[in-house]
Amino acid sequence: MFHFSTVMASSCCILSEDQFLCGVCLRMFTDPVSTSCGHNFCKSCLDVYWDNSDRCKCPVCNKVFEKKINYWIKKHLNIDILTSHTVFLSVDVTLDPDTAHPNLILSDDGKQVTIGDTYQKLSYNPKRFDTCVDVLGNEGFSSGRFYYEVQVSGKTEWNIGVARESVLRKGFEKLSPQNGFWAIILRNGNEYQGFSDPPVSLSLREKPQKVGVFVDYEEGRVSFYDVEARSHIYSFTGQSFTEKLYPYISPCFNDDGKNSWTICSSAQNCKHI
Repeated sequence: MFHFSTVMASSCCILSEDQFLCGVCLRMFTDPVSTSCGHNFCKSCLDVYWDNSDRCKCPVCNKVFEKKINYWIKKHLNIDILTSHTVFLSVDVTLDPDTAHPNLILSDDGKQVTIGDTYQKLSYNPKRFDTCVDVLGNEGFSSGRFYYEVQVSGKTEWNIGVARESVLRKGFEKLSPQNGFWAIILRNGNEYQGFSDPPVSLSLREKPQKVGVFVDYEEGRVSFYDVEARSHIYSFTGQSFTEKLYPYISPCFNDDGKNSWTICSSAQNCKHI
């Protein structure tokens, strides 16, 4: 069973945008670093700034310090900001029953989904996935930034990400950005992949218990994080979004009961279904 929670940056940000952007290039961080005065930059931007300056000072507050001594790489800066501080007003994602594959069972409040063994006889709906056990969120986003988390403890297989509105609903569609899916997957309990074309094998030190998905629509970026470890898993960058994007998940099949564990938010008690 899945349970979603989300935070939407496009309209509900309660901290200033500069906490997400490099103080030099004003874009999302690449190899983020932090100076001793607490300001954050892309490492390459700060190096170039200092190389072209007669004094080593912070580009934001002008504090002077020794070059390349008083800053440190913060590999997990983005996830620290998203989870350690209340950056966004939390809003629950609800799942769209009209998109849910007939084997999927949604809770009454639309916040949880579990995979069933029975193919339900449902009325035809052009929005419904009929081959892949997928479901989309009710609300789509066509600008700004948004973020949601999914608890994945105990699962051996899943797909998590976002999908564009026009993805194929009838028949099989390969997961890839070209086909409108930006997702990572778990298979066989410990095999993680970023589903680009071709797929990218991911080597993770820890098994994520909760996955965070962060989308910057204008930047063309979809990033995935291990929330509890506060580490980056994978990012799709340089994408061009032209349609609404929806939260996308697949709990995958039960695998003879091996993959039937509950997936839920931290506010819920996980149960074995």
